[in-house]
Amino acid sequence: MNKKLSSHKRIVIKLGSSLLVDNDSGLKNNWLQSLLEDIVGLKRAGCDILVVSSGAIALGRTVLKLPSGILKLEEYQAAAATGQIVLASTFSSGLEKYDIHSGQILLTYGDTEERRRYLNARATIETLLEFGAIPIINENDTVATSEIRYGDNDRLAARVATMMSADMLVLLSDIDGLYTAPPSQNPEAKLVSDVTRITPEIEAMAGDAGTELSRGGMITKISAARIASENGTAMIITSGKHLNPLKALDEGVPHTLFHAAETPRSARKKWIAGQLQTRGVIVIDEGAIGALKNGKSLLPAGVNSFDGNFLRGDMVSIIDNKGKVLGQGIIAFDSANAKKIIGKRSADIAEILGYAGRSEMIHRDDMILIEPNSTENSDA
Repeated sequence: MNKKLSSHKRIVIKLGSSLLVDNDSGLKNNWLQSLLEDIVGLKRAGCDILVVSSGAIALGRTVLKLPSGILKLEEYQAAAATGQIVLASTFSSGLEKYDIHSGQILLTYGDTEERRRYLNARATIETLLEFGAIPIINENDTVATSEIRYGDNDRLAARVATMMSADMLVLLSDIDGLYTAPPSQNPEAKLVSDVTRITPEIEAMAGDAGTELSRGGMITKISAARIASENGTAMIITSGKHLNPLKALDEGVPHTLFHAAETPRSARKKWIAGQLQTRGVIVIDEGAIGALKNGKSLLPAGVNSFDGNFLRGDMVSIIDNKGKVLGQGIIAFDSANAKKIIGKRSADIAEILGYAGRSEMIHRDDMILIEPNSTENSDA
């Protein structure tokens, strides 16, 4: 790592469940206290610190003495409710010793996927930071179901980091970083210390590095790295098994650094880029691909076909005729009307639909492209 953590203005730190919780004894207090020492040091150096903490369900299982293995949904939610109280109180009391306040933020999927709720969540967290408090953030597992949840705190942490314009995201994990192959399967695997761009080759290295207490794995960490790095936030994966894990990172323990994109996107583009779910797929022709790369909007004439049942304002993926994903954006027409106008001139939309809709299928300000050399117009 070229720069000390304290050189970053705003840092999001994500804690894995296996670091925080022991199956038998519960919360690993000594480890957590050492982490808080590191966090306080960064705070006193002038950094804004946000913590995304896993472990509520694992801790709640221990407190409630629930059996190992798969639980019913309501049992998971009860465990989360119990564990969240313990986690929040532990962070609060631990930081109060240093005269630092904390605030608990419980997010559901819609809080970052729906624009208005996204802005509200961002304003709340920003206000906590302005008051000098440290937000302690987790998914609200007490109410989230499989259809409306992130499913892992790696991607949640990446969404929080981009939402709050953090310049660094640190994933404290049970593995040193990204290896050329899963180390448990290939003893010859080597650590990849530096990633400037996430390519298909990088994604292929991920395999699956999950543990019993962790719902995530290396696959979700690469997904988090894409969300973060393409939106201006650098990201580090490192082992948090040491005491004082952030201090150890500054001292050079093994890690993988994912570099941030050189030109961060606007706030709206960050929100679009971080969307974890799309409602349809739009297939475009070569002419439209060239236009999008030059910063143009997607017009109906450039659309060959689409798949999915979506409404106006839903997020859709944009692909080429070979199935390659080019980006995603907010569609200006529902699927019923899109079917009527694909391949048509924008000037004919009013006659076809009976009203004057937008001339673009997806406006350039409502779209992000994956290609790194594309021209994107920004907005506030």
